[in-house]
Amino acid sequence: MTEAGILRTQLYDSHVSLGARMVPFAGYDMPVQYPSGIIAEHNWTRQHAGLFDVSHMGQCFIVGDAFEATAAAMERLVPANIAGLAPRQQRYSQLLNEAGGVIDDLMITRSDYKGHEGWLYVVVNAGRKHIDYAHIEKNLPEGVSLKQGEGMSLLALQGPQAEDVLARHAPGVRDLAFMHYVAASIDGIEAHISRSGYTGEDGFEISVFDCDVTKLWNLLLADPLVKPMGLGARDSLRLEAGLCLHGHDIDGTTNPVEAGLLWSIGKRRRTDGGFIGAAKVLAEIADGPSRKRAGIRPDGRAPARDGAVIADRQGRHIGSVTSGGFGPSVNGPIAMGYVETKYSVHGTPLHLIVRGKPLPAAVAPLPFVPHKFKR
Repeated sequence: MTEAGILRTQLYDSHVSLGARMVPFAGYDMPVQYPSGIIAEHNWTRQHAGLFDVSHMGQCFIVGDAFEATAAAMERLVPANIAGLAPRQQRYSQLLNEAGGVIDDLMITRSDYKGHEGWLYVVVNAGRKHIDYAHIEKNLPEGVSLKQGEGMSLLALQGPQAEDVLARHAPGVRDLAFMHYVAASIDGIEAHISRSGYTGEDGFEISVFDCDVTKLWNLLLADPLVKPMGLGARDSLRLEAGLCLHGHDIDGTTNPVEAGLLWSIGKRRRTDGGFIGAAKVLAEIADGPSRKRAGIRPDGRAPARDGAVIADRQGRHIGSVTSGGFGPSVNGPIAMGYVETKYSVHGTPLHLIVRGKPLPAAVAPLPFVPHKFKR
């Protein structure tokens, strides 16, 4: 931690030595880009393999003697089918408030480690982890507890050649299914490797102890297919992939149905409920949401940033942009935002109000770049 109270990951010195431009993000000093620039980093990840330091994310465990108990406890908090997880399987979901709003989105994995078979491994967003931990602990039943992951770092290796790179050190990853994990030794480093990520590309997230992360970072960067990536490329990649960012596309005022995340709500849970916020979510499923998250393609080259007003062609305000910027892979501006449901049909003409001027745009299908997850 710096004198100003900003936290640093174990790789801070490595980022600085590589010429990264460091910025404050979620309480941490993080690399936003390296000397090659965001577009070059973005394109490298789409073509080869990009390595991200995501150690600022929160890693924790839901601890209990039996999986049935921890799964039931977590199903009180999220709308996903946690009880249906197979050992080593991972699932995306959301912590919800009483109004069905998204406190945070998170990844939940069923442990298969010896002696920890009843545990769940959970990864939450950096800027929300203390809020998430408090909310989870407040709502856990007796016999189930939350254990924060101390002394743990997290890397993400993403891109079409990520498998080739990692398989040179851990051959078993070639057989690893999407949204599952494997425990592996990478040149003597004990690692928890999941096939998942936030770029739309095939890739892995690798959890290791703090004491090993610099060695692993340097080992992976020694491969000519791998280059370091900053937060800028991480954001442009996830935007092209149509993936939500908490605090922008989802927050405490948005529910998973209007956010287009119905696929993440278990079939059983859509009828039985039983989770915090279920009344709102089930009503949205039954009646349909009044607004929906939509992809938007502006005409021309001017991007529409977060907060820009979305209007119909007659000038009536119908929503707002939640994420927007330049998409290097599509070579043009892209955005996501919420619009009244009747305007969410693909091809619907819109106006985006940028610097007080209406710019023509149209609703576009998500994702902007097809997902390449290895299923």
